Amino acid sequence: MKSVYVETVIEPDGPVPPYLQLAEILAERIERGDLQPNRPIPSESQLVQEFGIARGTVRRAVAVLRERGVVFTVPQRGTYVAPSPAE
Repeated sequence: MKSVYVETVIEPDGPVPPYLQLAEILAERIERGDLQPNRPIPSESQLVQEFGIARGTVRRAVAVLRERGVVFTVPQRGTYVAPSPAE
């Protein structure tokens, strides 16, 4: 019984690029409420350590989330979960 998508594991040789896998993992955490609006997401260093991926991969994943409007970045402060449109 193998799941197509394992929530906290990045599959480097899978059909989906690692940065998109990470973007989906973070988006799911936001959707579930694990990461709250206007609160910071884990730092690049934390994500690199948690998932064992390169810093550039983390940056690409965050850029995808920023383009989707899921997060916003404040220079010198970090990246935060965007408020939901309903708020």
